[in-house]
Amino acid sequence: MNNKNLSESDLCDKVIRPAIVQAGWHTLDQIYAQYPLRAGRVVVRGKTAKRDLATVLHADFALFLKPNIPLAIVEAKKSRLSMSAGMQQAINYAELLDVPFSFASNGDGFVFRDATLATGVLEQSLTLDQFPSPQELWARYCTWKGWTEDVQRVAEFDYALATTAKTPRYYQLNAINRTVEAIAAGQNRVLLVMATGTGKTYTAFQIIHRLWKSPWRADKPGGQKRILFLADRNILIDQTMVNDFRPFKGAMAKLSPNAKGVERVDAQGKVSVEDVDLAVNKTTKLVDKSYEIYLSLYQAVSGTEEEQNIYKQFSPDFFDLIVVDECHRGSADEDSAWREILTYFASATQVGLTATPKETKEISNSDYFGEPIYTYSLKQGIEDGYLAPYKVIRVDLDKDAFGWRPTAGMTDKHGNLIEDRIYTGTDMNRKLVLEKRDEAVAAKITEYLKATDRYAKTIVFCEDIDHAARMRQALSNANADLCATHPKYVVQITGDNPEGKRELDNFIDPEKTYPVIATTSKLMSTGVDAQTCKLIVLDQNIKSMTLFKQIIGRGTRLREDLGKTWFTILDFKRATELFADKDFDGEPVQIYEPKAGQPIAPPDTPPDAFNAVQLDPVEAGLDNLPPLGPFAPGGDGPKKYIVGGMVTVAVARERVQYLNAQGKLITESLRDYTRINLTKQYDSLDKFLQAWNDADRKAALLQELESQGVLIEALTEELASTGLTNLDPFDLLLHVAYNMPALTRRERASRVKKRNVFTQYGPVARKVIDALLDKYADEGIATIEADTVFNVQPFTDIGRPAEIIKSFGGRPQYLSALQTLERELYAVS
Repeated sequence: MNNKNLSESDLCDKVIRPAIVQAGWHTLDQIYAQYPLRAGRVVVRGKTAKRDLATVLHADFALFLKPNIPLAIVEAKKSRLSMSAGMQQAINYAELLDVPFSFASNGDGFVFRDATLATGVLEQSLTLDQFPSPQELWARYCTWKGWTEDVQRVAEFDYALATTAKTPRYYQLNAINRTVEAIAAGQNRVLLVMATGTGKTYTAFQIIHRLWKSPWRADKPGGQKRILFLADRNILIDQTMVNDFRPFKGAMAKLSPNAKGVERVDAQGKVSVEDVDLAVNKTTKLVDKSYEIYLSLYQAVSGTEEEQNIYKQFSPDFFDLIVVDECHRGSADEDSAWREILTYFASATQVGLTATPKETKEISNSDYFGEPIYTYSLKQGIEDGYLAPYKVIRVDLDKDAFGWRPTAGMTDKHGNLIEDRIYTGTDMNRKLVLEKRDEAVAAKITEYLKATDRYAKTIVFCEDIDHAARMRQALSNANADLCATHPKYVVQITGDNPEGKRELDNFIDPEKTYPVIATTSKLMSTGVDAQTCKLIVLDQNIKSMTLFKQIIGRGTRLREDLGKTWFTILDFKRATELFADKDFDGEPVQIYEPKAGQPIAPPDTPPDAFNAVQLDPVEAGLDNLPPLGPFAPGGDGPKKYIVGGMVTVAVARERVQYLNAQGKLITESLRDYTRINLTKQYDSLDKFLQAWNDADRKAALLQELESQGVLIEALTEELASTGLTNLDPFDLLLHVAYNMPALTRRERASRVKKRNVFTQYGPVARKVIDALLDKYADEGIATIEADTVFNVQPFTDIGRPAEIIKSFGGRPQYLSALQTLERELYAVS
């Protein structure tokens, strides 16, 4: 066969795959063509988003010992290239998939890279019939890992395939396989760090399933293994039991003395309970020890009184494996109830899962579990296209930003003398309640939703339960037109509010319209899978990076099928300044700080940089306490001063901040930033004009400029506010960077028409050129450069695309005419 005439696709199908099959690899479960690695990051432009196809990654072939046990990457290149041309790409993909074997081929043979150095040679050339078998690579892999036969049997054990439709992503494979391998090899404490929204619970399910069914701890009498899954929120347990852990049904039980099953609320508000097995007898409080997998809140099995410590009904060696979800919440603290449980079952292998590991002088995840065996960050999740990017709108209120001082002898609504000092943003809703401030925040939230989507799921994080209750009322009043007929448009979901907590299932259900807005303090900050949440409102003082990441994580889920491709953070507390913290691993698409009188919805935004995060509360459990109200316990005076309508609150004037191409905030004006950025690339007007005129397609050059930090759409929006509208990006850049007068697109099109440049063409071609100029005036250069331009009016009235092209004498002649048209359009003199 002459490989030189084959395309890369044909080369894969007709040469490379047959060589792999001949070596003993099975097509169905060992060879995966075009194996997906990265979905492609979501790029936000204005109010729309799309995937950046340039960031989508597929391996030509991924080779597996068995499903989900990867071994090697094979990357193909055209036959005219060298045999090793695809090696760097193969190495990069192998690194993502966490495998040591990489192959590159142009159809003549293979270059084989063996990072295990099994033969002492890193890279060597192979003929097509020398491709190694799966058994050979697996033997090298096991030797490289130093595994015994017992460890190997566990490490290669099957995933749960028939019981779940999910296909693990590359990072989930890495997390699952590394954990199972480490435990099989005898590691008893394992920490996994995975960003919120990346599938920690599914990862935990596969780890548990494989260890549960595998020969791990086969020497145990009866061969039966016992597993405990711990979490700190009831909803985490409920969601887990009825979703990812459903295949365990029959072997799994909920370990809680007061459990009733999983509550569900239908569209009519009717509460039903989905049956789950309960391990604790409600009358005797005795535990049924016949189950193999137990799920529990740590609060449900431990307490200050000895009889509350249900876990002590088990012997210390009862459990073989304990998995702690959201382990940043307590298990890292030596004095926590979680640590008490983990210490009691010290002989069990223990796995901690978290999005935000705690590392302080007092609390450390890594001190207890060891260094993370695998980390998948928020930043990586957004870059890969598995997490949603986000924008930030910063709103500074005047009393927060500049402070407020009471007049001499001023009392609050309850007659309490207000302490004479300056109250700032950190005091709001902690020491001081300004009722007009609640109204101002509610008005801004409502303004944003009206400008975008009034039914976008929204979580408002408040200072405490009392604040959440006031904010629910303020938002209901601000949205009275909807709340009058749909009272669940706004709900309070806090630990003291059973009615609101019952609405949580409806809030997170993508198919339920109501509730739309949830006000909360701590309850929804972690573990709530709000897949369609599009707006996160921060009206809470947040100083903990852990809490900040957990809160932001409520919006990071992607649901493209439901129109959720990005989300917005509306920040009233400058909490998003934590983006600048060295411990933060992802930047937003845009930071927007509207001035007084400006619309709350931001202008069209730059395409670069996004990143979302996850969060977790340091003050865990506060939502389970009753609201304190305005008075502190014990009659020691007011906990908060309540000030009514005599003190007004307004939006302070602030600047707009954008992100540069590296994802860092810029504080210059957008015009100054554009001028600096563009003139760095083209230090004279002539150089810019040359680059513009040399570009075959202007749209491609504009896309390249945007990727380098020239924010065309945001700049267009800013100039439009000054009255400069309908500008070509060419004029926009000339005006901002080189102080040239700006012409509108229509003015440019009119100038070309007056020049009679196209007299050599026949009447049909001249009619097409006039139509192209009109189209340019209305829609811009990208439209007339598109290959599909002749499929719309007025061109469809002139003739079929082939007939239009023929009127110029053929495609080369048409492209020449289009180049002439563009040259005339962009003539500077």
